[in-house]
Amino acid sequence: MKLKTSAIAVLAALPLMTAVASAAPTAAELQDRVYGSVFWEHYAPDNDKTKSLDWKGQNNGNGTGLNIGYRISESWGIRAEYVRQDLESEFSDADIKGNRVGMDLVYHVDSLPLYFVGGVKNYTTGRSASAANIGMGVNMFVTDDVAFFVEANRYQGISKAFGDHGVKLGLTYNFGAAPAAEPAPAPEPAPAPAPAVGDADQDGVTDDKDQCANTPITDKVDTVGCSIFTENSVSIALNAQFDNDSSVVKEQYHADIEKLATFLKRFPNTDVEIGGHASNVGTPAYNLALSQRRADAVADVLVNNYGIERNRVKAVGYGITKPKAAGSSKAAHAINRRIEATVTASVKEAVQR
Repeated sequence: MKLKTSAIAVLAALPLMTAVASAAPTAAELQDRVYGSVFWEHYAPDNDKTKSLDWKGQNNGNGTGLNIGYRISESWGIRAEYVRQDLESEFSDADIKGNRVGMDLVYHVDSLPLYFVGGVKNYTTGRSASAANIGMGVNMFVTDDVAFFVEANRYQGISKAFGDHGVKLGLTYNFGAAPAAEPAPAPEPAPAPAPAVGDADQDGVTDDKDQCANTPITDKVDTVGCSIFTENSVSIALNAQFDNDSSVVKEQYHADIEKLATFLKRFPNTDVEIGGHASNVGTPAYNLALSQRRADAVADVLVNNYGIERNRVKAVGYGITKPKAAGSSKAAHAINRRIEATVTASVKEAVQR
């Protein structure tokens, strides 16, 4: 019965929505405005409260309260609530008085005066308790700033088990002025016809926008007439074999070492590591020293014969720790008596049309 009474109070106000909708300000006009409300409330506690000594036999009663709210957006708002409650008691002639305070999130239905609320409340009426509430209401504007409202809520106990209902009738005032509509800009005069602009380097970008004059006709250009470049990786590798127990660089590898030197000169920001290796014959310590002599020998050719700076060449002996061929055959030993070097650089190249 108490639930029906709360719902009927709001439903009875719904026929008024059509009459007041045209007088109501738009959602945009209410956005970013603070509002305050005062209201009278009829409150119906849960039947279990009415029968409970712990709740002092709470029965129907009234309350007065106020809201302070803020319209966050066209659809959403937030408000704080305070209510002073005065409820009858089933077990006493003395009224039960206390407070209800809390916060609500408010959702306004687009183009309608209807809104929905949800929040949390704390009670001191009869005993301390907390509840979550959900409800609906209707705003009936009489001016752009002033509106009457009716609202019904269901209060579901959190710290204690109960289900109360309440209906509010109140008056709301929206503070601040609605944002003024921006005046329409004056029409701009028709522009004078632009003079013809040429394209001297024929790259497809007119001279008034071309920031790179005389780009090659074969190059693809960007929106300001400059050649578009792509960055590619280029590399060179050096491999050389050595005779058994030897660190002498064979003449046949000098041409490859010269190519490596040319690459290093073309890309002066690069360095190279010469890695020396040995076959697994003899002691590891001897092979480590032999591999270092092989790396040093190739480094010396780069520096002394081809003019590469010593600080750009690193010679490292790895001994037998990085075999290229497994096993102990003559062929495997021959492959592992070697040096290896690889240099990689980035080069910018123009993109062709």
